Amino acid sequence: MWIIYALLTAFFLATSDMLTKRVLATGDEYFVAWARLVFALPLLAASLFFIEVPPLNRTFWTATLCAIPLEITAIILYTRALKISPISLTMPFLALTPLFLIVISYFIAGERISFSGGVGIVLMALGSYMLSFHKIRHSLAEPFKAIFRDKGCVLMIIVAFIYSMTSSLGKVAISNSSAVFFGSFYFMLIALLFTPITLIMNKGKIRMTRKDIIPLSAIGITQSLMIIFHMTAMSMTKVAYMISVKRTSLLFSIIYGYFIFREEKIAEKTVGALMMLTGFLMIVLGGK
Repeated sequence: MWIIYALLTAFFLATSDMLTKRVLATGDEYFVAWARLVFALPLLAASLFFIEVPPLNRTFWTATLCAIPLEITAIILYTRALKISPISLTMPFLALTPLFLIVISYFIAGERISFSGGVGIVLMALGSYMLSFHKIRHSLAEPFKAIFRDKGCVLMIIVAFIYSMTSSLGKVAISNSSAVFFGSFYFMLIALLFTPITLIMNKGKIRMTRKDIIPLSAIGITQSLMIIFHMTAMSMTKVAYMISVKRTSLLFSIIYGYFIFREEKIAEKTVGALMMLTGFLMIVLGGK
């Protein structure tokens, strides 16, 4: 079941990203990042009425409070990357998160990956390199250089590293509470703390018109469903494996990039994405 939940997480994440990018075409990234959290709150808050609040120990609070500032930083960088670069180019770099999780999840959550999982992660790294394969005619190092010439890609790589830490801390918090409670409570706290940041960056004002309600509500619904499925899947398997399957969202993002935003060189990017997917499958089928 965790695979199904992780795939649903991937779908709703890619859909939320696509809707976010459309709003970002005319909106401020801090406001959109804030709205993405706030409009997810009604469904997250409602979920708390259907579960029992677990006892919360010191380990839960330590993991949660360590994760929050990292999560807020990642949200800002994530939204900025979506605004300044093609979605089909930036999103696949989130597949690097499991690469970082090899080390991070061991130290934070005490989890180890299998040999098959390690091979799968290498394939994902190669897939990210293949995203700029069309430039390899210049030199073997050209795709690597192209990645770091695009600011959005650099930001998303940083986000991938931060997410390896927040995912591991989240797994610790879930193990000391419950999946749905932590997901709802955690993002409610983040929305609360992110509000003053948004006000500061927008000179004390948050402007929202009536025409913004529908697109922001769609973002909020897909974001909240992503969070609930994410936390549920996380509670059922090792964090590196769950995040690997979640990163199949990149395939949905590439499809959205082509059909919604008419992004170019989609074939070359798809080759890299499919190589990443092969790595995901090796982790899911052979990881223990």
